[in-house]
Amino acid sequence: MLKNDVALLLGAAIARIETAGLLPAAAVHVERTRDPAHGDFASNVAMTLAKAARRKPRAIAEALVAALPATDIVDRVEIAGPGFINFHLKPAAFEAAIREILEAGPDYGHDRSGERGPILIEFVSANPTGPMHVGHGRGAAYGDSLANILAVSGYRVHREYYINDAGRQADILAVSVWLRYLELCGEHLGFPQRAYPGDYIRETAVALFTEHGRAFCHEAAAVFRDIPDDPIAAPGADHDERERIKGLQEDRADALILRARQLLGDGYGVIQRRALADQLAVIRATLTDFGVTFDRWCSERDLVTSGVATAAMERLRAAGHVYEDGGALWLRTSAFGDEKDRVLIKADGSATYFANDIAYHIDKLDRGHPRLLDVWGADHHGYIGRVRAAITALTGRQDALSVQLVQFVTLASGRMGKRSGNFVTFRELIAETGRDATRFFYLLRSHDQHLEFNIDLARARSNDNPVYYVQYAHARIQSVLRQLADKGLTHDMASGNASLARLTEPHERELMGRLSRYPEVVEVAAVNYEPHHLAHYLIELANDFHGYYNAHKFIGASDELRDARLNLCLATRQVIRNGLGLLGVSAPETM
Repeated sequence: MLKNDVALLLGAAIARIETAGLLPAAAVHVERTRDPAHGDFASNVAMTLAKAARRKPRAIAEALVAALPATDIVDRVEIAGPGFINFHLKPAAFEAAIREILEAGPDYGHDRSGERGPILIEFVSANPTGPMHVGHGRGAAYGDSLANILAVSGYRVHREYYINDAGRQADILAVSVWLRYLELCGEHLGFPQRAYPGDYIRETAVALFTEHGRAFCHEAAAVFRDIPDDPIAAPGADHDERERIKGLQEDRADALILRARQLLGDGYGVIQRRALADQLAVIRATLTDFGVTFDRWCSERDLVTSGVATAAMERLRAAGHVYEDGGALWLRTSAFGDEKDRVLIKADGSATYFANDIAYHIDKLDRGHPRLLDVWGADHHGYIGRVRAAITALTGRQDALSVQLVQFVTLASGRMGKRSGNFVTFRELIAETGRDATRFFYLLRSHDQHLEFNIDLARARSNDNPVYYVQYAHARIQSVLRQLADKGLTHDMASGNASLARLTEPHERELMGRLSRYPEVVEVAAVNYEPHHLAHYLIELANDFHGYYNAHKFIGASDELRDARLNLCLATRQVIRNGLGLLGVSAPETM
């Protein structure tokens, strides 16, 4: 990429002066300029070297400029202010970028070597206890696009979904389905406050009743014997009272879980497995429709039953990082940066979510993935320190885990169709706005910022809709090619490459410059884990092309100029395709 070419020139100049003993070694930092008057690229390396070299920055800049190797891409170099080095590139440098795009095609700006090593990215991982919501959708779009970007930036990417199917929520799911099943058996009962009330629970209950008949039926009196009624907080109750009532409701749910296990025996497992399987099937189908796939779906239940979780606890115990207190087993996470120690095994002998999560992360490392990247919801912020502390305790590594938090989503507007319960499901949002718009809109803002999703705008077929605007640029280029064929004309790519110097209009030069930026944008998105940079780049590229399309004729020009302009159009089409592909968005030929 051009940025690297300029950095290499500066690096060579530094090496020359360093060899002469006049400068220390230094990392070269080069950036695109915001003002074209300051050139195409600029570097502040002279300022960063000044203190160590004990020389004025401008004097260092002058020495570096004098030591620059000869090159075909730089027109002139200027020193500005206290010592900024500004590079003005020759038009031929940008023309070469167009030729590179056309030659590389789908691989332009991409590094599929895997030389940066393996990285395991775990994302979405929604509990299979109900429909995915729009927040899960944002995590899916972010995680999948980031994985795509990392995969073309030199990483060997492995994608995983962690299925939380062994904890209390899975028990509440099973009890919820069973109680709805009992209603189908003719039992009359009050549905618990802490059970899952959605229609999807009834659907699984109906399937169970259809397949097993009355095999799991028990009288409501036996189910609720000695279990008190659900308490309800009085209107106007303060926070403490509401929390007290909530605790009583949770206790009642736990009592029902125990009662279900006692009455059902092996049947409890049948109900729970069916309920989890139904929800996981919907999650898989939704993600597939959204264009998201995983290399592995890892079950928490399998970690427990296979002994992986127990082995991880024993490793922590053998390393001296755990202790017992109050009948519970604790991990000394405070010794590794966490704010306090955490419980691994509760006094009743059951494992905490934390214990199994530790086992999962250790298992990922043991499977040969030295770099872990987790994508979590913003409400898991307080969880990062304890997981990282546990990994550090066992491996001694503080850099093994990186966590990216995805902020919340709100719906700004839009008339939704069928609703599931009192919230909009992710599947419903896709049905309303379409896969392309949903993915692109999720990626318009940085993942660490709250997102307001405008449903009406996402559905609009107008230039105000950013994904439509970008896709329309691609479709316009396709229409140009169809018009060319309709007129009986042909396009000579070799002639176009040889004639790129004829593209001197401001629109053309601006579009060339924008196209040459693509590899840099992909690199920034990969290094910073920020796919939104690519989404905004594509909007800017589309804007440049639409301006060019509206101002100039492509087909009516002379043969050589027409070929050159069509090459520029084809390069634009390729970059739009490449970029949209990384975001998981289609590049339609007609709109």
